Amino acid sequence: MIHHVSISARNPEHVAEVLAELMQGKCYPFPGRAVDSFMAVSGDKNGTMIEVYPEDATLEPGTGDHQVSWGKLNADAGYVPFHVLLSVPTSEADVKRIGAREGWRTEKFGRAPPGQKPYFHVIEFWIENRIMLEVATPAMVAEYLAMIDLKNLDVAFNRHAAA
Repeated sequence: MIHHVSISARNPEHVAEVLAELMQGKCYPFPGRAVDSFMAVSGDKNGTMIEVYPEDATLEPGTGDHQVSWGKLNADAGYVPFHVLLSVPTSEADVKRIGAREGWRTEKFGRAPPGQKPYFHVIEFWIENRIMLEVATPAMVAEYLAMIDLKNLDVAFNRHAAA
């Protein structure tokens, strides 16, 4: 289970506010050394949170007995090879309305190889038109959970369960 994840953004506070709205939660400043960073907190029973850092922030391994340290990128961040599937209590219409308001690409897609019936659907919610967040409404979560069940995956990939 993933309880929280971090992303970067050009406008971290605004992005965290929009993500909190999607999750019907709240936005808070991120405490500690993460200057200009914010948290979108869902308030759900799993403690779901998305940390949003400035786009030039890096997390670097600490040394000795020091924890993670903060650094800065020297180049433009551009696209990143990251995404997360976030289930929200928000309707598909509201997700699309929020995305449209922000001017961020927000489209519903089925996930499957080309020409096949989708295994499940998500809404691609492109934060700042740069980072993909897959958003799943309650109905979409049911599709995803049915697909990701290990027994169903074993059948789909013609594998036998481990003994």
